Amino acid sequence: MFFPEPRPVMSSLAILRYPDPRLHTVAQPVAAVDARIRELAAQMFETMYEAKGIGLAATQVNVHERLIVIDVSEERDQPMVLINPEITWASDEKRLGEEGCLSVPGIYDGVERATSVKVQALDLDGQLRTHQAEGMLAVCIQHEMDHLLGKVFVEYLSPLKRNRIKTKLVKQQRDDERYADKARAR
Repeated sequence: MFFPEPRPVMSSLAILRYPDPRLHTVAQPVAAVDARIRELAAQMFETMYEAKGIGLAATQVNVHERLIVIDVSEERDQPMVLINPEITWASDEKRLGEEGCLSVPGIYDGVERATSVKVQALDLDGQLRTHQAEGMLAVCIQHEMDHLLGKVFVEYLSPLKRNRIKTKLVKQQRDDERYADKARAR
């Protein structure tokens, strides 16, 4: 498994926020694991860590390629890169767990997911790897893979909840923009 080298601080990527329609774009396969993809993965890790997340799909930073970065460790020292991931097996056992998302800030709700999965993906060396995941890692993989399919976790919720979340986030974004405008005017 590839572990990114410590690197100088670069600017983090902008995370798309729900209900941005670009979040519904289906990601295309990564054609080649090259320097561009390695750099994108490094920037995605920086962005994810800065935002205090545990997973980030390229779709969330407006790059519509099948690339995911994950680190569910407390110490933030177990980075995982999944390129062109495919779930090859999921347990029949499901569990309802509370999820949040960097693209849906401040919103948490219950989503039912398989408790265990097997996923095949390329690493940053272009090697095909198989990962068995359980618990939080399994949930995170399924959540991020949904992003690659253009699906945000709130789509598992009732239409009423989804509309309330959408209204709240649109209002919050307008308020943030007004605040930024006032700050610039000073």
